[in-house]
Amino acid sequence: MTKPLIGRDTGLCMSLSARPSNFGTRFHNRLYELCGLDYVYKAFTTTDLPAAIGGIRALGIRGCAISMPFKEAVIPLLDRLEGSAAAIDSVNTIVNDDGRLTGYNTDYSAVRTLVEQAGIDPAARVMLRGSGGMGKAVATALRDAGLTDGVIVARNAERGQALAASVGWRWAAEVAAERADLLANVTPLGMEGADADALAFPAETIAAAGIVLDAVALPPDTPLLRAARAAGKTVITGAAIGTLQALEQFVLYTGVTPTPEQVADAERVARG
Repeated sequence: MTKPLIGRDTGLCMSLSARPSNFGTRFHNRLYELCGLDYVYKAFTTTDLPAAIGGIRALGIRGCAISMPFKEAVIPLLDRLEGSAAAIDSVNTIVNDDGRLTGYNTDYSAVRTLVEQAGIDPAARVMLRGSGGMGKAVATALRDAGLTDGVIVARNAERGQALAASVGWRWAAEVAAERADLLANVTPLGMEGADADALAFPAETIAAAGIVLDAVALPPDTPLLRAARAAGKTVITGAAIGTLQALEQFVLYTGVTPTPEQVADAERVARG
C-alpha cells in the first residue's frame, strides 16, 4: 500500500513532552506508511502549554500524545474527558474533532490489558513508587484489575496520600521495610538521562516480589528490569506499555486498526 505524497489535505498528529523521544514519531509514521494513510506525525516540546493546545484546535491537528509534565495541566484546556481520563484526571491523548478536544488515557488501558494477560492474582500486594499522571493511570488500572491491597510510595505527601486515597491503598514516604508481591515503578528512575543508572527499588525488595512493572519506556531495558530478570521475576515493561498505548492512539486518530504484523514492524522501526 502506497502512502500519499504530503499535500494540503495531509493530516497532522503530534506529541507534547518535556523530553521528546523518537519512539512515537517513528511508530506512527511507519504505520501511516504501511497502511497507506495520508498523515504525518511530529514530536514537540513547549514552554507555553495553553498556546500549544490552542494551536492544535486552531490548525486542525487531528491528535496529540501528552507526556510528562503535561498530563494533568492540560485538562482545563480541553472540552471533555473520556472514560478513564475523567476517572483519574490524567490525559495522555487528545483527539480533535472539528475543534472539539477530547482527552483520553491510553496508558490506563494498556496497563490494564498487560496485567490481565499476566494473570496476576487479585490477592497480590502492590507497591507502586510515584504519584504523577502515569502513577494515577497505573494505580487505577491495577485497582480496577482487582488488586485492592497496595501502598503508594511517594515523597510528596500531598500527592501520594491523594493517590492512595483514590484507589483505596495506603501511603508511605519511603520504600524502607515495605514488601510486596508486585512492584511498579512510575517515576523517572531508570529513564535515559540523569536517572539512567538509578534503581527504583532496593535489591532485597525486588527479591521479595514476584512481578515487576516498570513504566519507563526508554531505554527499553532499565536497571530495574535487568535486576528483576536476574532475580527470576516476571516483568511488565514500559516498552510493552508504550507500544499498546501508542497503538490505541493510532486507532483513535485514524479509525484504522493495523494488523499485528504491521504493529510489530512499526515497533521494530521505532526502537531502531
